Amino acid sequence: MASETPKVVPLTCHGHSRPVTHLSFSSVVDDDQYYIISACKDNNPMLRDGITGDWIGTFIGHKGAVWQARLSSDASLAATGSADFSAKVWDTCTGETLHTLQHAHIVRAVAFPSNPHPTVLATGGAEKKLRIFDLSRGGSSPPPTSPLPPTNGGNNTNGTPGSATPTPSYEIGPGVHGGTIKSIVWGTDPNILVTAADDKIIRWWDLRTRSPTSSFEVDGLVGSCELDVNSGPPGILSIAAGKTVYFFDGLETRRLLKSVKTPYEVASVALHAESGRFVTGGSGDTWVRVYDYEDEKELDVYKGHHGPIWSVSFSPNGKLYATGSEDGTIKLWKFCSHPYGLWR
Repeated sequence: MASETPKVVPLTCHGHSRPVTHLSFSSVVDDDQYYIISACKDNNPMLRDGITGDWIGTFIGHKGAVWQARLSSDASLAATGSADFSAKVWDTCTGETLHTLQHAHIVRAVAFPSNPHPTVLATGGAEKKLRIFDLSRGGSSPPPTSPLPPTNGGNNTNGTPGSATPTPSYEIGPGVHGGTIKSIVWGTDPNILVTAADDKIIRWWDLRTRSPTSSFEVDGLVGSCELDVNSGPPGILSIAAGKTVYFFDGLETRRLLKSVKTPYEVASVALHAESGRFVTGGSGDTWVRVYDYEDEKELDVYKGHHGPIWSVSFSPNGKLYATGSEDGTIKLWKFCSHPYGLWR
């Protein structure tokens, strides 16, 4: 079966020297512009133009692999979680480190609420603790039990020290997670968020009660857990775990819409609800696969990467999607039938 979207040559974004672990787009900001941030094991998250892939800046300051990176909806802030036992919040205009949030173990997940100029950040990782930090107070947080010395803040050149005032935080649901928290998703309701952990359980949390309201056990280790922003609020939650992809109705209803089994280990998945398509990346091959959401059939296979594809994400307008790979590159793939961006 042929795809409605014609095959195109992807744009390849170079610059990273190690595997790309995570990609995240901002919302559309001024004049249909949007941005993409990449996390990488080379310690240096990068900000790019989301349409062309052109490099804008590199956030310098982490001393270990960066596992996840996200932009606030208005692209004014970036957050990163790293193997150096810290999460950082950055000013995307200046590259300055605004907050260094020390942890006792590797930070694998970060998330902003969906509102512009967010004042809180959620973090999680190998500590198995879900934390909420108040970004309106303090500039950096001393390590609770970490042996690592505090790192200097960073910008695009040499960095400036952060504030010594601790950023206050509180833990949600102590002792609940039975494995490393791999992803955190914050939807349109600021009181509800979702965690995906290595105990193979997806949990929905109500921040007002600081307790889980629902949970779902998946068939394998979670590769990705993201919210489809193109389907409108409350969105559709897409999860890759083992050889199965799962789709849930937003964050509030927690209703499983469908699960699709594949013959391969799925590392990442992204849904474009309007076109009825979803895209997957595998951990055991180098191919990008496009599926029909309704009949669950594979429509296209795209080759170009030279390593497993750890992250897939659609742009906020759905006209392209990005893939991040073990090969250290980011590729942008056009997902519309008309000319767009650099595709003419």
